[in-house]
Amino acid sequence: MSGSYCKSLYPFSGEQHQQGLSFEAGEIIKVVQVLPGGWWEGEKDGTRGWFPSSYVQVLEGMQHPPPLPMEDLRDPLPPHWRCYMSPQGRRYYVNTINNETTWERPSSVPGTPKTSIRHKNSLPINCVTFPLPAFMPEQQLLKPGEWSYCDYFWTDKKDSQGNGCITGFEVLLQKQLRGKQMQKEMAEFIRERIKIEEEYAKNLSKLSQIPLAGQEEGTLGEAWAQLKKSLADEAEVHLKFSSKLQSEVEKPLLTFRENFKKDMKRFDHHIADLRKQLVGRYAAVEKARKALADRQKELDLKTQQLEIKLSNKIEEDIKKARRKSTQAGDDLMRCVDLYNQSQSKWFEEMVTTSLELERLEVERVEMIRQHLCQYTTLRHETDMFNQSTMEPVDQLLQCVDPARDRELWVRENKTGEIRPVDIEI
Repeated sequence: MSGSYCKSLYPFSGEQHQQGLSFEAGEIIKVVQVLPGGWWEGEKDGTRGWFPSSYVQVLEGMQHPPPLPMEDLRDPLPPHWRCYMSPQGRRYYVNTINNETTWERPSSVPGTPKTSIRHKNSLPINCVTFPLPAFMPEQQLLKPGEWSYCDYFWTDKKDSQGNGCITGFEVLLQKQLRGKQMQKEMAEFIRERIKIEEEYAKNLSKLSQIPLAGQEEGTLGEAWAQLKKSLADEAEVHLKFSSKLQSEVEKPLLTFRENFKKDMKRFDHHIADLRKQLVGRYAAVEKARKALADRQKELDLKTQQLEIKLSNKIEEDIKKARRKSTQAGDDLMRCVDLYNQSQSKWFEEMVTTSLELERLEVERVEMIRQHLCQYTTLRHETDMFNQSTMEPVDQLLQCVDPARDRELWVRENKTGEIRPVDIEI
C-alpha cells in the first residue's frame, strides 16, 4: 500500500486532529503508510499527516487488510485484544469482550497494569477527574501557608449520617450558613439585653418617684433625696444605653446578615448548576466511549470476515464501519473537550467563589468583633455614668453628721429650755 495513491471523496479538516492532513473533495493523496483503526498517513503538496481511510478511494488497489504493527508481530496481543489508532494518531487497545480500553499495550503476563484511555493520568471520583497518586506531588497549593478555602475543599466527603456524600463546596456553604445563624442568634441576644435595659430603666424611674421616707430631715434627708434623684439619672443612662445598643450593635448585625444571605443564595445555585453540568458532560463522555468501543468491535468483526472471505460487499461494509468508527472517535473527543471545558469552568468558579466566601467570612468575623467591642465600650460608658450619678450621693453620705442633724432639729422643734425642779416645803 505504501507509495499508492488515493482520491479524496469528502473534505477533511486536519486542524481538528493532532498531525492531521487537510484536503478537499477530489484531491489526490499519496499514501505513506497504513495505520490500524482505519487511519492512514498520507502526503499532499509536501505535507504529511493523518486522515481517515473512509474519506478516500484507493486508486492503486489494496487487496489485503492493513498490516499489524511490528511489535504485534513480534509479541502477539493477548486473546480478544485489538490495536487501533485514535483520531490524534495515538495507538490504543480495546478488549472486544468487555470493551476495556487502554493506552498501554496489554501484556499476556498476568498482573501487568493498564491505564484507562478515559483517564490517562487521572482518576474519576463522582464525575470529577483527579490526578493519580503518582502525579499528586506535582501539584502546588494555590495559596501556600494560608489554609485558604480554595486549596482544601475539592473532593466530596461522607455526610454526618454516612448515608451519602456532600461536595466540598457544600461543606464550605454549611460553614457560612452556620455563621449566618450565629449572627442571627447574637442579634437576638443583644435584643434581649436591650429589653432588660429598657425594663430596668423603667423600673428605676418608677422607683425614684415613690415618696417613701420623704419626711427624713437634716443631712441624712439631703443624702436620701439625692439617692432617689440618682435613680432617675441612672434610669436615663440605661435608657440611652439600650438605644445605642439598638442603633450601633443590633441593627448593623441584622443588616449585614441580610446582605450575607443574598450572597449565599447566589453562590449556592451558581456552583450547583456548574457541578450538575459537569455530571452531564461526564455521562456523555462515558456514553461516547462505549459507542466508540462498539464501533471498533464492529469494525474488527468486519475485518475478520474479510480475512476469511474476500467480498465487495464486505469491503463496502468495512468502509462504512470505518466511517462510523471515525465518527465515534470524533464524538468521543468532542465530548471529552466539552467535559474538560466544563471542569475548567467549574474549577475557575470554585476558586473564585471559595475565595469570595473566605472574604465574606473574614468580614463577618471582623464585623462582629467590632460591634461586640462597641458593646463593651457602651457598657463601660454606662458604668462611668452610673458612677458619676452616685458621686453626689457618696459626698452627701460622707457629710451626714448625727450631731449636726440633732442640733438643726432641736433648733427648729424645741419647746423650751427650762427644766422642771423638785417641790420644796
